[in-house]
Amino acid sequence: MAMYTDIVYAADGGIATITISRPEVLNALRPLSVEELIEAFHQAWADRTVGVVVLTGAGDRAFCVGGDASARADDGGYKSVPGQRPARADVGIDVEDLHTAIRDIPKPVIAAVNGFAIGGGHVLHVLCDLSIAAEHARFGQVGPKVGSVDPGFGTAYLTRLVGEKKAREIWYLCRQYSADEALQMGLVNAVVPAERLMDEVRAWAGEILERSPTALKLAKASFNAASEHIRGIAALGMAGLALYYDTEESAEGARAFKEKRPPDFSKFRR
Repeated sequence: MAMYTDIVYAADGGIATITISRPEVLNALRPLSVEELIEAFHQAWADRTVGVVVLTGAGDRAFCVGGDASARADDGGYKSVPGQRPARADVGIDVEDLHTAIRDIPKPVIAAVNGFAIGGGHVLHVLCDLSIAAEHARFGQVGPKVGSVDPGFGTAYLTRLVGEKKAREIWYLCRQYSADEALQMGLVNAVVPAERLMDEVRAWAGEILERSPTALKLAKASFNAASEHIRGIAALGMAGLALYYDTEESAEGARAFKEKRPPDFSKFRR
């Protein structure tokens, strides 16, 4: 059994629950978190007793708010930590691998959104097969505010869920949306009171466990097929993103966030 630092993994009754366990930073992800999530999804993939995977966050405030800003250096990259990979480029590659794991695992993945699903955390729930949200959950992207973006599934696949106009609104304006608004636009499947969230998720998972695993595997592969071209877009986009993260423009976003001030991107318009 793998031992994790930033996540908790538990498997019981055919359900593997992967919990991002950094509530002190609203379950923000550092490079180690992403690596452990990838390993946990592969652990659930290999376990023949598991038929459904649930992804959630610790506590009642956040599902995940994306990358951990406190781990970013002033130049926009990540601080060097022994045993962890420091470069933003590597983080991007890791996130790409995590997105692949969620899409490719031949078992349905349910996001239990127990609070803020923001930035990279929002992308994670979008990629899950199903999303069930607590009533107090909040959704949104922040990339263009902090010198970042998800040039792959976080943008192109989001469009398939909510449509072109709404997806562009979400990314261009960086607003936050309530759980009810998310349900209305097709971002989530259901909204329930916070105290009922995990019971509802387990109920949905229980129904799925009564279905043919091979049929579910084929259905998921078929659903993914129509958007598989986004994988190539993501690979190209992440490579460009790694170069962008080395620029002063991206660094301005990171510094402004840490200094709690509006960023000034005006000098970068050409």
